[in-house]
Amino acid sequence: MLVNMGSLLSLAQERKYAVGAFNVYSYETIRGVLDCAEQMQAPVILAFGERYLKNLDFETVYSMVQSAARNVTVPFALHLDHCRDLKNIYRAIRSGFTSVMYDGSMLPYEENKANTAQVVEVAHANGVSVEAELGSLTAGEYSQEGTASDQEIYTDPEQAWEFVRDTKVDALAVSIGTVHGLYKGEPNIRIDILQKIRARVSVPLVLHGGSGTPEEVIKACIQNGICKINVNTEVSLFTVQRLKQFLGENDQSHLSTLSLKQIEFIKEVVGKYMHLFGAAG
Repeated sequence: MLVNMGSLLSLAQERKYAVGAFNVYSYETIRGVLDCAEQMQAPVILAFGERYLKNLDFETVYSMVQSAARNVTVPFALHLDHCRDLKNIYRAIRSGFTSVMYDGSMLPYEENKANTAQVVEVAHANGVSVEAELGSLTAGEYSQEGTASDQEIYTDPEQAWEFVRDTKVDALAVSIGTVHGLYKGEPNIRIDILQKIRARVSVPLVLHGGSGTPEEVIKACIQNGICKINVNTEVSLFTVQRLKQFLGENDQSHLSTLSLKQIEFIKEVVGKYMHLFGAAG
């Protein structure tokens, strides 16, 4: 059941669990995430990033999701992830996406705020929820988000309050020490900063960079207000590694078999995170 992301996160915030947002960019990734969600009776977010427009266009993604979700009874959202181009945001809304993320985190604060408010006005008029980001993450290993020049900028709690007040966003992605991709060193996640943000901001909070984050840290983040956690790199790495293993043991495998194996492996790793996030029924 395709729904507005805001409804998923409001319930997660009330019941203190997090909804997983897993990146999709092919039929296999869409099927893997949705099949896992249905099997585990857990809400989920399909996150299609602007960077994957070279794989699929917005209309194709929406059509694939509608087809793959015919027998899905759990609520899920179709979300545009990390988008900096306003034209692409409006295209996604027209195509049927139920949530969009405007990522102006690398812009000056006032410009980020003004652009986000503009997106919110258009999106809300179309029944679509909006996520924004304040602060910025660095790019770790195997990351497809950001660039090597990105710097860690922690989210300022007071600025977060003002930003949410002035833009009326439905969810806010915060920077507390996670990275896009996998960590190059020991993670230093600032739960103290998260607690200060939670004390000032009432909307659901989002954690980007779920891959490789220690389980005890994930749980602490959920207990302190994180309602949505993005996972991309680990799903990809796990699936590729399992495919390599399968091919090494089955030299004459058909491409159609590999497609089914992708779905199987994606379900395995996504299910692990759904359990960790506390969203599974």
